[in-house]
Amino acid sequence: MLKFWKKKTTEPAPAESAATDERADLVADPASSAESGVATSEALAEAAAPEPQVPDIDAEVEASVVVEAAREAEHAPATPARRSWRERLSGSGFAKSLSALFVKNPRLDDDLLDELETALITADVGVDASTRLVEDLRKRMHKREFADADALLKALRSELVALLKPVETPLDVATASPFVILTVGINGVGKTTTIGKLARRYVDEGRNVILAAGDTFRAAAVEQLKTWGERNKVPVVSQGQDADSASVIFDALQAARSRGAQVLIADTAGRLHTQGGLMDELGKIGRVMKKLDPSAPHEVLMVIDGTTGQNAISQVRQFRETAGVTGLVVTKLDGTAKGGVMFALAREFGLPIRYVGLGETATDLRVFDAEAFVDGLLPAALGG
Repeated sequence: MLKFWKKKTTEPAPAESAATDERADLVADPASSAESGVATSEALAEAAAPEPQVPDIDAEVEASVVVEAAREAEHAPATPARRSWRERLSGSGFAKSLSALFVKNPRLDDDLLDELETALITADVGVDASTRLVEDLRKRMHKREFADADALLKALRSELVALLKPVETPLDVATASPFVILTVGINGVGKTTTIGKLARRYVDEGRNVILAAGDTFRAAAVEQLKTWGERNKVPVVSQGQDADSASVIFDALQAARSRGAQVLIADTAGRLHTQGGLMDELGKIGRVMKKLDPSAPHEVLMVIDGTTGQNAISQVRQFRETAGVTGLVVTKLDGTAKGGVMFALAREFGLPIRYVGLGETATDLRVFDAEAFVDGLLPAALGG
């Protein structure tokens, strides 16, 4: 049952048409809508909306949603202070290990480079990438290119920035209308929260946004997305719990087209990259969307938890093969994340890193900046 949810709106919301059974057939073969005239986007847009029904979730889950929303609201003032990249990244394992190596003006020798290699590997940069980088620095040191450890650190900065620059590619949502973003990832990486923050960013840019609650496995995910929709004054298209995710996102794309929305962001259920059946469902979602727009989705955005380290490599490999991932968002980099996985991802896949999560507020979802990121990891003497 389609629900099109938005708080305090004066615009009538699209409702379930009288042809519910026919719409089920439409989802199975959406192309038939042109012949049958059933559940077209025009009909959805013109129908009168019933009062939305809140999914029946137990008290524990409902309480967790309320607590989560309250916590986010507490950390999201109307005009939050924008903290620097260094402030956000200084607590990472990578930043701490590099500071320990360089802040005490160590001797420029092979022992320092050995310790640097260990620090890079420990920070999840990867064995191969770390070894290649350090050996290059070692050759340059033996050629006396570095006057001191500070010169070595500056060279390290250049090498790290060079690794990340090729994946510093911002997402351009103006290339299609509606521009469809399908978000994917394993459980617990922060997909729904990332969607809410993306919606805030695009609304602030003056864009008309619609959200699709395609994570129908978790009732709390639907409610969490609605909370973000309320906060950002963005409509959310949803159906009941355990509804077919492809059906929800199909309905949302119809609604986005009929309302002239510029951006549609679709949530999907979290799944482990080892779950073949659930991974195949992502392919179904893509096929259903293409019945309405052959170019959709325009971005398959994979959300990665920055604390997962090298396991992120296997996740991205599987999701790219199954869902055709085109861009990455790396979250939770302001906490215990080691940070080095960014370099490993860049070297392994070359996929654009669109955004990084540096905190809890909506403005802490930053467009990825290679130089700002590297300077945030290095000792403060280099600036940032």
